[in-house]
Amino acid sequence: MPIDLEALYTDLHRHPELSYQETRTAGIAAAHLRDLGLEVHEGVGVTGVVGVLENPGPKGETGPVVWLRADMDALPVKEDTGLAYASTATGIDPDGNTVPVMHACGHDMHVTAMIGAVERLVAERAHWHGTVVVIIQPAEEYGSGARAMLDDGMLVRFPRPDVVLGQHVTPLPAGLVGVRPGPQMSASDGIQVVMHGRGGHGSRPHSTIDPIVMAASTVMRLQTVVSREVDPHELAVVTVGAFHAGTKNNIIPADATLQLSLRYPNEELRDKVLARVERIVRAEAMASGAEREPEISTIHTLPATINDADATARAVKAFRAAFGEQAVVDPGLYAGSEDVSWFARDAGAPLVFWFWGGIDPETYLNAAERGTVDRDIPTNHSPFFAPVLHPTIEVGVGAMHAAAREFLG
Repeated sequence: MPIDLEALYTDLHRHPELSYQETRTAGIAAAHLRDLGLEVHEGVGVTGVVGVLENPGPKGETGPVVWLRADMDALPVKEDTGLAYASTATGIDPDGNTVPVMHACGHDMHVTAMIGAVERLVAERAHWHGTVVVIIQPAEEYGSGARAMLDDGMLVRFPRPDVVLGQHVTPLPAGLVGVRPGPQMSASDGIQVVMHGRGGHGSRPHSTIDPIVMAASTVMRLQTVVSREVDPHELAVVTVGAFHAGTKNNIIPADATLQLSLRYPNEELRDKVLARVERIVRAEAMASGAEREPEISTIHTLPATINDADATARAVKAFRAAFGEQAVVDPGLYAGSEDVSWFARDAGAPLVFWFWGGIDPETYLNAAERGTVDRDIPTNHSPFFAPVLHPTIEVGVGAMHAAAREFLG
């Protein structure tokens, strides 16, 4: 019997798991791949799953090796979609806190589409030859899952890829596929800044060096990096996503900690933005009379997601044949970041990474006509984000299948 993909998706959506804790999800994916006849390896890069399907040609020729990647981790977000299959799950975050957990980025849809695409490839194996390596990756939300799998021997333990393919569901109208050659998603750095002051009593601020004022000034000044020091024709983002300082209203603390998210499309702009961020942090500390230099450290680094031009042209041709000319669009450069590039970069293989829509087309059209897309259409990481089941599942399956067939012999 065919796999019930709707049931698979709703089950995964009900039972999300945080990064590196995706044991249930991994087990379900592994079981389906094993049932489809793949050689399955579990626990790759902590919780990752790799399935290998070798399908030599009629004369024994090995054919191309195609890596297909889907991520599977969820986010510490409390779901507010109101769906009958909404998550009520909780998990333990790295700090030991109990947090709500939700598939707010659509990784449950990625796994579902992958299983459906592999099912089709297995059914059609008389019509292609080569090797399919299916990657069910953990911890994309940490930006480290791909690296963990590679460090666990992906390129040694499994056939080396001739091309790496991946996809992501987004708030485009369902039925659309979005892909472009060159930069598709931004590079990203997570930066932590610890600013050191001198603590004391809140009634005697003159005897202290207030790190909260120091850090607040830094936050405001950082807003000028993009607005005043980056060419308006270039994409860059400097976001301060966390500010931690103090424990009580009448205590001036000794330290304040900022966490930044920086994004850029290329290495040249990355170097420029990082240098300006560091200059501002150190200058604000000096202006506040800090007696210790601030500490600046990197939480994570993600490369830009850059699609190979020739491979992307082939994928676009396959998508147009599968869905029609009007269904394939250029979505522009996304400011978000991904770790899928590590697979292609380490292997020296071309990458094609695309988006597909998950929003009810009529809902999206109505919002577009009102000019309220930003307000009314939930985006990835929103507590309201959940793709419509159909045709999102079918298009996700079809896109991965079509791209894989394009590159298989």
